[in-house]
Amino acid sequence: MSDKYVGNIVLELNGTEYEVSSFEPTTKTGRTVVKTMNKTGRPAGTAKGIEEHELRISVPIPKTGEPEWRALVDAKLTVYPVEGGGLRETYTGVSLVEVGSKYQVEGEATRDLSCIALNYYTE
Repeated sequence: MSDKYVGNIVLELNGTEYEVSSFEPTTKTGRTVVKTMNKTGRPAGTAKGIEEHELRISVPIPKTGEPEWRALVDAKLTVYPVEGGGLRETYTGVSLVEVGSKYQVEGEATRDLSCIALNYYTE
């Protein structure tokens, strides 16, 4: 039995690629419960909503040449599979909502980015 693993994660910003050390995507479907007055006293079903993509990204802080993260608008984030096995996952229209920093005794210092994405697709 062979296992397939996801490979590198790359954040592309204005044509420049940045390595991602941690990535946590969350997709909200936007569906809501439809509450109606009926004799059963239960909801009638669900209503279709607007899908939202929230991304939590950690990138290593470079010694020089760090981008202005607060200006992050309309970027692209791609998750590449290892050795061509599987599909690439791509988030487009990525915009920054919140930025923070994390410093550890061991390991590298990172910038923690909370972002939203307009589109998600696989290819």
